[in-house]
Amino acid sequence: MWYVIIGQDRPDSMDARKQARPAHLARLEALQSAGRLLVAGPCPRDDSPTPGPSGISGSVVIAEFPDLAEARAWAEADPYLAQGVFESVEVRPFIQALP
Repeated sequence: MWYVIIGQDRPDSMDARKQARPAHLARLEALQSAGRLLVAGPCPRDDSPTPGPSGISGSVVIAEFPDLAEARAWAEADPYLAQGVFESVEVRPFIQALP
């Protein structure tokens, strides 16, 4: 089943985000290689396609896991959480209606 993972950044998270990004991306690339990643990306604080001085407010990942417990375990092992980028992470089941 698909699960949406929403990580909320703490204020002033950009330095920690930059440091943890390679490890964070490696995990996403592993999901993609396994055909289990629907979409992933950051949410800029500003209404802009590139992060401005305000930085990033969080990230969204929609990926396939066998169950909610495994989706939560994957999210809890994210380098962004371990390095203090995320102040909270929410994991919910997701049903793709379109496309």
